[in-house]
Amino acid sequence: MATFLFDKVIFGPVKSRRLGVSLGINLLPTDSKVCSFDCIYCECGWNPEKREKKAELPSRELVADRLEQKLKSMLKEGQLPDVITFAGNGEPTLHSKFPEIIDDTIALRNQFAPNCRIAVLSNSTMIHREPVFQALLKIKDNILKLDSAIPETIELLDCPVGNFDLERTIEQLKRFGQHAIIQTMFLRGTFKGQTVDNTTEKELSAWLKTLKNIQPKQVMIYTIARDTPTEGLEKISLEKLNQIASRVKAVGLTVQVSG
Repeated sequence: MATFLFDKVIFGPVKSRRLGVSLGINLLPTDSKVCSFDCIYCECGWNPEKREKKAELPSRELVADRLEQKLKSMLKEGQLPDVITFAGNGEPTLHSKFPEIIDDTIALRNQFAPNCRIAVLSNSTMIHREPVFQALLKIKDNILKLDSAIPETIELLDCPVGNFDLERTIEQLKRFGQHAIIQTMFLRGTFKGQTVDNTTEKELSAWLKTLKNIQPKQVMIYTIARDTPTEGLEKISLEKLNQIASRVKAVGLTVQVSG
């Protein structure tokens, strides 16, 4: 199915179904995806099977310069964003200068758009790195993926690149506690001849138990909204998402639903 890549370092602003008017920052290449997951539902498609040369990421200086230019332009037009969002063509925390770029972004936000939030959409794979962990503590919307509390489902749904320790990741999420927003994609279907469904009772019970242990500030649940790189995946109905949300509320957590 058709997927797409973000072709700029600074993109948008776009209307986000979860965050409002969002100005995006892409710390990955503009011509390929770089990610520590290879999720079967990713709108950016698959990770490249083979690279002729090492992927080139935008420099810290370039990111700061492009962001400053865009914020100045938006300020002049009187159309500042609600949020500056690190997203783009893969996992933003893979950038070697991610902590420093967060500091630059906070400084530019304070200068040009003091009422604007900063968000990072992360798959949680790098939060065991202390500099990344500390950088994420500095922002308001620290949005971290947890698509399942069952390792086999993570392997099938998120397709980690290299070793991924779910138990260690959950321990790191617990360290964030109220400074984390947990984001979960719900879907069902088939992939490589196997059934994919993280809405079963087994899945939801394990996921809810894990959420209670993490005690995040908020839980965001959503489903497929764009094309996916593989066929055979199904969107979860809004009715089902609301049923899941009711169970999240029942364990004392705030939840946001995006159908």
